[in-house]
Amino acid sequence: MAPVIAMVAGESSGDQLAAHLIRAIRVHLPDAGFYGIGGPRMQAEGFEALWPMDLLSVHGYVDAIRRYRTLSSIRRQLLSRVLHSRPAAFIGVDAPDFNLWLEARIKGDDIPAIHFVSPSIWAWRGGRIRNIARSVTRMLCLFPFEAPIYERAGIPVTFVGHPFADALPLHPDRAAARERLGLPPQAKIIALLPGSRESEVRNLAERFIATAALLAERHPDALFLVPLATRETRELFVAALHHSKQRELPLRMLFGHAVDGMTAADVVLVASGTASLEAALLKRPMVISYRMGKWQYRLLKRMAYLPWVGLPNILSEACVVPELLQDEATPQALADAIERWLNDPAACAALTERFTALHQTLRCDAAARAAEAILPYLQESLGSRHDRR
Repeated sequence: MAPVIAMVAGESSGDQLAAHLIRAIRVHLPDAGFYGIGGPRMQAEGFEALWPMDLLSVHGYVDAIRRYRTLSSIRRQLLSRVLHSRPAAFIGVDAPDFNLWLEARIKGDDIPAIHFVSPSIWAWRGGRIRNIARSVTRMLCLFPFEAPIYERAGIPVTFVGHPFADALPLHPDRAAARERLGLPPQAKIIALLPGSRESEVRNLAERFIATAALLAERHPDALFLVPLATRETRELFVAALHHSKQRELPLRMLFGHAVDGMTAADVVLVASGTASLEAALLKRPMVISYRMGKWQYRLLKRMAYLPWVGLPNILSEACVVPELLQDEATPQALADAIERWLNDPAACAALTERFTALHQTLRCDAAARAAEAILPYLQESLGSRHDRR
């Protein structure tokens, strides 16, 4: 009898992770079935989506409050389905605010509850790990420093590596990326990545544009690439460009193509987040920036206990790339930090070596490792059902 597995993924990155995981599980269990909440990549692997993943994609506290009733109803309906159908396991892929609530109740009913992608417990003070201990049967984490945190709390954990490290080349080809994008081979190219969320683009676009304007004055041959993931973020950036009256900037917007854009660049100016990890795995010098609401920033700064916000620095346990946040993120300061990379090839070479070592640490075939960690729970469930027959 083939196992059936319930899964929830809440956004595009989770959809991609879950799709790879489904494929890896089917290497061992070809007839396994999957249902729950997911996106198009999961559905392409035969996943049955009871609700579309987009319903879970909330942006900020206000959006979450506005959609609370809808999300709560979906979650309770899914919980009822899981407890009634009793799948071999439940796998929550990221989306901790939605999934940990489900996982606690599913684990309490003796169904294995596995969480894939550790919440950022290492970034904030407080007792969130106690809630995780009540909720999960096993945690699958992407970074090596996360596993000891869970081990100390008595939570079963497996470090699986990061899927970006599996997907991205160890030695990216800048010349080939420039050729693919039709860019001059010798130009100074700076990639601007103001974020994937609309709120991030609203907060950073005009500052990034002003930074580009300063750099264009200093480097007349400079060219700026702006990869944007959605139509909405593109429209926001275009509006910021018009408002800044910088329509003559040598700037090219890309719809997607973030990896090619960063690979082609000499330096990347990036919003803190997963794009900064991509830039590190592409061995690119970068400047990390972020801005949010004043009161939200004060609250998070008081809760934070690490001295860095960017994943490249956190993983390196050192400030290997500059971070300019909130009021420090002036166009002048951002432009100066970028120019330091442009003028220091030795520092860029040393950073490449450091990021290559980081890449090798994270390159572990994450989907296969995750599947191997999950397999014993599925086999145990199948064995129990066979015994009951």
